[in-house]
Amino acid sequence: MARIGVLALQGAFREHVDIVRGLGYECSEIRKAEELDEIHGLIIPGGESTAMGKLLVDFGIKDILAEKIKGGLPVWGTCAGMILLAKDIADQENTHLSLMDIKVRRNAYGRQLGSFFCEAPVTGVASDVKMPFIRAPYIEKAGEGVDILSVVDDNIVAAREDNLLVTSFHPELTDDTRLHRYFIENMVG
Repeated sequence: MARIGVLALQGAFREHVDIVRGLGYECSEIRKAEELDEIHGLIIPGGESTAMGKLLVDFGIKDILAEKIKGGLPVWGTCAGMILLAKDIADQENTHLSLMDIKVRRNAYGRQLGSFFCEAPVTGVASDVKMPFIRAPYIEKAGEGVDILSVVDDNIVAAREDNLLVTSFHPELTDDTRLHRYFIENMVG
């Protein structure tokens, strides 16, 4: 059975852990580089991308994680996780893991008051996925190898490239487990 890891340095990791376990899969909170050897797929949660990027370096995880992902480890980044995976961040020189061929705009929907909820289709998942956007980013530009899975208000909010899945929104904050099931069943296997 697949064991899923959730990066647990900062952000909304507990909700992801609860959903994965609720679906009947083993799940580990990942805080050390060596714990990456014990998992078959990784979720990078929402949170504060700058803080998470710094903690990846401080905990000695960043380079090892990047190599694991390049080697095929399936990874799903939600909100801040999407920012960490992006090769380009609008109006910012520094990136973090720089693995997915996307350009992301941080806090694209504004501050906390700009947060909103909607339901929209996600290709391969469902036509009515629940999408809470909280200080959410979106994808401004996607490379040729990136499959766009969902667009809301003309903005790309979900995409996949090989073993990388990203969403702008927080499905872990809803009772809708279909994206978690999609990641585990279709990407992790």
